[in-house]
Amino acid sequence: MTHQGQEGLLLGRQTPPVDQYAPQLLFPIPRGEARRQLGFSGVLPFTGADLWHAYELSWLDANGKPVSRVGRFAIPASSPNMVESKSFKLYLNSINNTRFASEAKARDTILDDVGRVVGATVTMQLYTVDDPALAGEKLSGTCIDNLDIVVPVEEPRAQLLEIDPGSGRVEESLYSHLLRSLCPVTGQPDWATLWLHYRGAALDHRALLRYIVSYRSHREFHEQCVERMFRDLLQSAQPDVLHIQAFYTRRGGLDINPFRSTDGQAMPLPRINRQ
Repeated sequence: MTHQGQEGLLLGRQTPPVDQYAPQLLFPIPRGEARRQLGFSGVLPFTGADLWHAYELSWLDANGKPVSRVGRFAIPASSPNMVESKSFKLYLNSINNTRFASEAKARDTILDDVGRVVGATVTMQLYTVDDPALAGEKLSGTCIDNLDIVVPVEEPRAQLLEIDPGSGRVEESLYSHLLRSLCPVTGQPDWATLWLHYRGAALDHRALLRYIVSYRSHREFHEQCVERMFRDLLQSAQPDVLHIQAFYTRRGGLDINPFRSTDGQAMPLPRINRQ
């Protein structure tokens, strides 16, 4: 499947409803250029995945009866492409009136289509809509949102982060519900909770919160924001271990949860109640 430049990008455009299976709607966004701008070349300093939840996933069984599921997708951070979110939504909508002989057949079709676009093997778990496994998890660690800060007016940069000289080396988990970034195409706000766990020189919590809030008018895709944060934290604190994940609230029946880590065995957290 090929796309010419950004001509197939559906964000910011009016699109008619599609009620017939249309895998061609899926649109890849290459990761390479944004990573080069962040200074990543050769072997990436992280592993991880982009975890998606599709809350409006439905198709028809062999008799034409609708099937409703929630899909949890994991797209490897090592894949050459991301999938553009509106194209993903429209693609999933396009199978609403498509008959599949079995749930396994529907699953395999979706995985093949998405995997072809991102250029890597994608995994997906299917849940019934009332499955308790979908309940939001409580994040571990300390919420830093009640700290008093002077809000920066500048774009996010590593220099906003500071080390707390009086705390030595620590291992801790921190999170904030105050992350907001902007879609680079439409300028619309995207809301998220940011969680990180690290071991190394102690981060100044107020400086970290100022840094998170500095994304408030920053225009970048979710996955790219998280990789920028990972780079800046790695440069500033030089931690031995770093996990970072953003839990973006759903839009169009989809939420995106990019996870990046220095530990190749670490797994992303599934979802939180806010989503």
